[in-house]
Amino acid sequence: MTASYDIPVVLDRREGPYGEVVLRRHGELLQIIANGCFLMDTADGRSERLLVDAAREALGPHAEPNVLIGGLGVGFSLAHAAADPRWGAITVVERERAIIDWHLDGPLAALSAYAITDPRTEIVERDLIAYVNETSDTFNALCLDIDNGPDWTVTEGNDDLYSPSGLTSCARVLKPGGVLAVWSAQPSPEFEGTLWNAGFQQVRTEEIPVARGVPDVVHIAVRPG
Repeated sequence: MTASYDIPVVLDRREGPYGEVVLRRHGELLQIIANGCFLMDTADGRSERLLVDAAREALGPHAEPNVLIGGLGVGFSLAHAAADPRWGAITVVERERAIIDWHLDGPLAALSAYAITDPRTEIVERDLIAYVNETSDTFNALCLDIDNGPDWTVTEGNDDLYSPSGLTSCARVLKPGGVLAVWSAQPSPEFEGTLWNAGFQQVRTEEIPVARGVPDVVHIAVRPG
């Protein structure tokens, strides 16, 4: 008997200012590929939801804190934040116009339509590094999910965000006592040290077990204040 395998089907392919971005369907899953590098799919979402929940819990009692989510992706983090009435304003910074379009009127709309139209939500089409360097807005929480982690960046230059100077920019957009949460496909003890050295406090890492291989993690740190 011949085994049957699903073959990925490309739904859209765009060439943008940062290279090629592709949305494809593989069986029941939707997948985002950037410059040939797998970014994420709709298989699970536990770690993306933990990214938001860990930031919210680290804030403690706080009336309607606002959150900046770096990276729209397949929409798990945004959808989870919008489902929590405790959050106030929800700002999502996404640099790829294609990804925004896939959520507005494309295949990913089924996952995020209610969150996109939530009156608390604002989608900003911008490179996150430029945004945190230039915005005058400040936030109670900053949830970063724009790479596969501090040690596995998608775009050349993104590693600057996880450097001491990049973390200083992240701290700049956080209010005193604000929380930085960073998603990673693997633990990074070195990044924990960089967070401490950048002046963050209460640095810790939460793991999300996976079926095989190293766990996904969320690095949590608090700006003093």
